[in-house]
Amino acid sequence: MTATAPSSPPFDDVQQLRRLVDAVTRLRRQVAQRIVGQEEVVEGILTAVLSGGHALLIGVPGLAKTLMVQTVAESLHLSFNRVQFTPDLMPSDITGTEIIEEDLTTGRRAFRFVQGPIFSHIVLADEINRTPPKTQAALLQAMQEHQITAGGTTYRLPDPFFVLATQNPIEQEGTYPLPEAQLDRFMLELRVGYPSRSEEEAIVEQTTGAARDALEPVLDAESVLAMQALVRRIPVSRSLIRAAVSLARMTRPADADAPPFIREFVDWGAGPRASQYLVLGAKARAAMAGRPMADLDDVRSVAPAVLRHRIVTNFAAEAADRTSEDLVRELVAGKGWLGSPA
Repeated sequence: MTATAPSSPPFDDVQQLRRLVDAVTRLRRQVAQRIVGQEEVVEGILTAVLSGGHALLIGVPGLAKTLMVQTVAESLHLSFNRVQFTPDLMPSDITGTEIIEEDLTTGRRAFRFVQGPIFSHIVLADEINRTPPKTQAALLQAMQEHQITAGGTTYRLPDPFFVLATQNPIEQEGTYPLPEAQLDRFMLELRVGYPSRSEEEAIVEQTTGAARDALEPVLDAESVLAMQALVRRIPVSRSLIRAAVSLARMTRPADADAPPFIREFVDWGAGPRASQYLVLGAKARAAMAGRPMADLDDVRSVAPAVLRHRIVTNFAAEAADRTSEDLVRELVAGKGWLGSPA
């Protein structure tokens, strides 16, 4: 689709864009040494990393969600911590706590803050829905502001900072649904499906043989930050911004442009953060493909992962067996959000 005048300055750093494409190619190659298939999910994780966003991976047990995150972390020269969420996990187990230390020389006692596992570049929140909302909420400030407050003191988290969380959708006993406010902090919700027969045969062959070689880190923290800045400089047309905003607004049943099926099956639609992530995700997809400008196809490709966890369906949708993913798919396939060229 023809793009109109960009809303940001023309892109002129072609050499850095080529370096980004080369780095992403090497990242994919490293991840493929451990992960068979799941290209769409890996692409989503890389999109989140280059956009500076967080991602929620949803899939049944045994689909290598945790291994996928660990592999991406190992392919990046960044600090990494895994937190296994359990019902007895406390907020301080994530953020850290103050302890009393005594100076053996003077006998004087003082408080010292001991950093929790959240103080790392990549945090794997494994089975995030297995801990109560109080502990889940410990991540909110970190995810939004990249800092945490403990004992009246605010501590800055390392940059870049990502939360990559996993969730099991089939077990409901002993789980706590994530609050909508927290779900909205995740840029993407990535669905991890079963592998194909050939992929599963390759998985079995690879994992039952000799130990595999260690991965080689491709990017360090400074390089990731530079690429995030590059992604934000990718220009987009004003018509693309209008289309992204229209798509997000059409998920809201009270909006004048919402289609009939949204009004019928949705209680609450996506907020402005969805519009931002649609554009930012489109920029990241364009950069990963080596294109100096994002287009509507990029918005279309990231829309399902950006929108499906931001739509709250109602009882009518449940009765009609319509999920938020079904509604997003129908909405994106329509032409109403595309508008007309400026």
